[in-house]
Amino acid sequence: MSPDSPATATPAADAAAETDILLRADADGVATLTLNRPKARNALSVGLMAALQAELDAIAKDQSVKVVVIEAAGPAFCAGHDLREVRANPGREAYEALFEQCSNLMMSVVNLPKPVIAKVHAMATAAGCQLVASCDLAYAAEEAKFATPGVNIGLFCSTPMVALSRAVGRKKAMEMLLSGRPITAHEAEAAGLVNAVVPAAELDATVANMAATIAGKSPLTLAIGKEAFYRQVEMPLADAYAYASEVMTRNMMARDAEEGIDAFLQKRTPTWEGR
Repeated sequence: MSPDSPATATPAADAAAETDILLRADADGVATLTLNRPKARNALSVGLMAALQAELDAIAKDQSVKVVVIEAAGPAFCAGHDLREVRANPGREAYEALFEQCSNLMMSVVNLPKPVIAKVHAMATAAGCQLVASCDLAYAAEEAKFATPGVNIGLFCSTPMVALSRAVGRKKAMEMLLSGRPITAHEAEAAGLVNAVVPAAELDATVANMAATIAGKSPLTLAIGKEAFYRQVEMPLADAYAYASEVMTRNMMARDAEEGIDAFLQKRTPTWEGR
């Protein structure tokens, strides 16, 4: 966290401040996390992943945060793992620890009880593409590109494949994984990897508007819905309907659902209580 940042203090603040590898700024219920290793193209070093994990863990408990935006500084969104760091720390134990840390981070994005939006202004490759695919929503500038190019260096993008194959169709995922070829932002939109592509000058406003829209909803409803979405999508159809029906019933019993329905019927703005 930058000493000049207006962000609220968090458990990761001291560690991040030492290197400025991750910045956080909170405003109007939206926490913006900025990957800040521009010279390394925001490669996910062990330190950056640890800082990002700490912030996500803190945000999970922070009732003032309704939405998270992940963005990046410099010429790239994220170049994946830091290969210089990887080669400097060889061996099975180090590799297992690295990929376990990355997998836990990606699952934390999915499991976070608040929506996470990726704001992609430029290239996202390998674990960087994995991060975008793990986010609930993603918006990209027209110049952005996406790739899983591990095959080009003899290292199949197996862990990025997990998130990618859940975000796009199998044929497109396999094409990206087998060829290593970057796809354009518009290809990514057509494949379902990102929600929309806009001119670079409009990216900030587009993401800010969506974040503000979501932040205006009941935080309890968002948490219930996000968890339910990811759980049901992996279930057989009948199981998914049974589970979703139980979730809807539980949601209907919440005070926010009563308030939302009453507000709709009375044609007024609801006042959310988060319960």
